[in-house]
Amino acid sequence: MQKELSIEVYGTDVICASCVNAPSSLDTYEWLEAAISRKYKDQSFSITYIDIEKPVALEHQKNYAQRILDDEFFYPLVLIEGEVVGEGYVQLKPVYRELEKHGFSEVK
Repeated sequence: MQKELSIEVYGTDVICASCVNAPSSLDTYEWLEAAISRKYKDQSFSITYIDIEKPVALEHQKNYAQRILDDEFFYPLVLIEGEVVGEGYVQLKPVYRELEKHGFSEVK
């Protein structure tokens, strides 16, 4: 059995000023969850939304939230198993590539 993959989406309610016409962070989170669930049916993953403007519990999440606030990354920022796979205007292809590196395969 494959272990559950961890996906994290960092962002805030305010749309990134540098990401013109991009969806909000929360919209990106919901869109990714739906797209991954549809393409990779019955493959185990958890997806977590981290609001960078609210208190964050885990140390690595605090670190990424602060790096976004310090303008090191655009948001939404997407990580899979700790690897950055998208920031700002997130696209599906890099996300899918990273999932497949971890053993995900499309169910037809």
